[in-house]
Amino acid sequence: MKKIRKRSASWLAKNARRGFRGYPIATVALYGPTADLATKIAVSVIPDERKPPDVLERWFSEDIDVRRDPVVGEQIQAFLRQHKARSVVVIDRVIGCPHEEGIDYPEDHSCPHCPYWAGRDRFTHERIH
Repeated sequence: MKKIRKRSASWLAKNARRGFRGYPIATVALYGPTADLATKIAVSVIPDERKPPDVLERWFSEDIDVRRDPVVGEQIQAFLRQHKARSVVVIDRVIGCPHEEGIDYPEDHSCPHCPYWAGRDRFTHERIH
């Protein structure tokens, strides 16, 4: 009998598990309307320790968690190969709303589309207000 596995973000975990292998380093951050659903993933590439990120790409999903979307996974893998990322750093949780302050809603305000994040710490997810 064939064992059925839950589809995971194995491409993400596999890259992060490898540890530091030198520059360029890719950073991967997850965003979503709540702590449980990632609808945006942002990947940047840092060419070396003296330079800021030189490329940034974002992927979005409306109906599936981007961590589990095989199409997004393949596109990110291609992006990492294209930019010759030797190391990948992945945040282990959703760290905020997928909307951008100053672009999607006014600066110094909470996102009107993602009330979960209003008054909440992006990293611990605990209430701060």
